[in-house]
Amino acid sequence: MAGETLVTGKTPKTGKAPVTGETPVAGETLAGYLREQATEFLRSLRQHRESSAEEAAEPALALRAAARRISGALHTFRPLLDADWSDQLRAELAWLSGTLAREHAYAARLDRLIGALHRLSPAGPGAGRGPSVPAQSGGLTVGAAKAGALIERQLTLARTRAHSTALQALGSSRFHAVADGVAVLASEVPLRRDAAGHPLAPFASDVEARLNEAVAALPLVRAGHPYNAEALLHGLAADAAPESQDTPWHQVRLLLRLHRYAQEAVGVEPGHDLRLLGAGQALDRHRDAAEAATAAASAARTPRIAPATAYALGVLHADQRHEVEAARFAFQAVWRRNASAPSDRPVSTP
Repeated sequence: MAGETLVTGKTPKTGKAPVTGETPVAGETLAGYLREQATEFLRSLRQHRESSAEEAAEPALALRAAARRISGALHTFRPLLDADWSDQLRAELAWLSGTLAREHAYAARLDRLIGALHRLSPAGPGAGRGPSVPAQSGGLTVGAAKAGALIERQLTLARTRAHSTALQALGSSRFHAVADGVAVLASEVPLRRDAAGHPLAPFASDVEARLNEAVAALPLVRAGHPYNAEALLHGLAADAAPESQDTPWHQVRLLLRLHRYAQEAVGVEPGHDLRLLGAGQALDRHRDAAEAATAAASAARTPRIAPATAYALGVLHADQRHEVEAARFAFQAVWRRNASAPSDRPVSTP
């Protein structure tokens, strides 16, 4: 690792702040946190390899969570670490996490859209007819049956491709290099020599300030009025893609997660702030609904589909854009709430 003289932080494996009341520092806390997450990464990888295809989802989720936490710490506390090493590992962890996430995302999107079609169909969900919306007579329901089949076909194909891509990634030399890097991290954290005793709080505070700045730029006043239809109107506008107005909200979601990971790294117990937890859940729903709306719009652009199918997909798109709006309303309500009382027990979130 070029450019810096490194030291290995000697810390407890828990990564928690010292109980003496001293300010958490890189050598005592950050190295322990990174070791802890690297160990979790390797444990989840071993479980994933030993699991059957049906049992691999949970270890894969834990693997992604550990990768995100390591990547978040490398980003937040980058000045305390060897820059070249941390940048390279962070980029590779982002590649791995993104690759593994796609299969789950497509499956969840399919469930969400099919469930919405069942809910919107006048004939109801039609139990026992499988994942597709039942073909019933009348208006939306006729189009919903074909819309459901189209969405199922497109997203199942995308999920199958994502599964194949993930398997190829896990067997690649690139992945083995990432695993080797994390294995080294589990025993040796490359702190800069002049950073071993540096306090962590200023770096965590910087992430919090960036989060607050990003939230301040959101249209929370409009989002505070239920059914203001902003999200839907943007989706219907011919000259404005709804994804463009979703981007700032997605950025806040990423910063909120980075803030939560920074708090973990400095020793703050997970789940201590229910406001952050509720805000994160609202933004997760926002992301899911926005991506589902995009999938519905993409399906509606399929050539030569029947008018009834296009109509059902349009209704589905509008429904998901309303879900986007509802998530924004929920976020602003949680965020504007005064600091809530600490939870009785920690709440762990991936």
